[in-house]
Amino acid sequence: MHIIRIVVVLVTAAHAARPFLEEPDTGLDRTVGDLATGALPNLTDMVCLHDFDWAARNYLPALNYTYYRQAAGGEGSYRNNMEVFANYRFTPRQMQDVTTLNSTLPTTILGYNFSLPFFIAPASRGFYGNPKGEAGLVEAAGREGILYARSQFASLSIEEFYRATTLEEDQANLDEIAKVGALGIMLTVDTQSYGSRIRGLRYGFDATENRGYVNITWDYYKTLRNMTELPIVLKGITNVHEAREAVANGVPAIYLSNHGGRQLETSPSALEVAHEIYLQAPEIFQQIEVYADGGVRYGSDILKLLAFGVRAVGLGRPFMFANVFGVDGVQRAIQLLKNEVSRDASNLGLADLKALNTSWIQTVQSAWVGFT
Repeated sequence: MHIIRIVVVLVTAAHAARPFLEEPDTGLDRTVGDLATGALPNLTDMVCLHDFDWAARNYLPALNYTYYRQAAGGEGSYRNNMEVFANYRFTPRQMQDVTTLNSTLPTTILGYNFSLPFFIAPASRGFYGNPKGEAGLVEAAGREGILYARSQFASLSIEEFYRATTLEEDQANLDEIAKVGALGIMLTVDTQSYGSRIRGLRYGFDATENRGYVNITWDYYKTLRNMTELPIVLKGITNVHEAREAVANGVPAIYLSNHGGRQLETSPSALEVAHEIYLQAPEIFQQIEVYADGGVRYGSDILKLLAFGVRAVGLGRPFMFANVFGVDGVQRAIQLLKNEVSRDASNLGLADLKALNTSWIQTVQSAWVGFT
């Protein structure tokens, strides 16, 4: 009898501890057949953003792929970023005229017009995916009329990333940014030190020596603000308190992000933070512009963030993976995602994307119980 009880407990625990699926089974592996490791499938075989992840994983050296894929600790934040969208369900409406929906997809960011409510988020080391680095990202964004947010450190090493800079160097950087015609600056505020990225340790991405910590405070923000006329967006906001502080300090826009789960294990997703702001300080979405990224892989993910009041949604890893195909790959990824946003919004019953709000979604309790 005791043995039977133990077995039952173990079986129950096994069901509770579900595996994490990196991507859904889209049939890509069967479509490409015996594709050799180090080879790329045909671009036309890419039918969703997850396919680009598969292609990059098969094509890139393990070190290169790991740099993009790695996340902090047990990678729970990385997984939660993608899975949390399932905790929010749509409430579709029928008998709606959605024939003019596509004309409502464009948006504005800091007063500039863009064709779609999503953009290419800043990500470094583009050359790990393509010898031309970020060139394909820039050109594809231009072709499709979306924002490309360039990482200042796209071509620098980890050591250069975290070296201390003087205010004189900051001023020189800001002057250079303004000179090339940038529309604004994103100040990353969630990287006080390098994240504990266990996966990356295998390839030396995180040396064990102490590099020190980055001093990012409101005083530092005010100093930078006085050094440039460009708007400064705070990237990496993870709670409603900091969002309120941003409004109080005259920040024109905030960017909800946990750095793709790369900085701090179990940090909240952008969707959870957007929900928190909506519940505790919804006026913030009217007072300043709010952007968000993290775990977005489908058009429906974008719609859920927009419903809370987010103005534009960023994607990092998917476009870096698409960049292995060059500009055409990035452009295809943009077009696939645009098509999903349009189809999902129309099936939701939206005639105008700007009319999307929280009345179109509801929260649900996760069906999974146990460890993830």
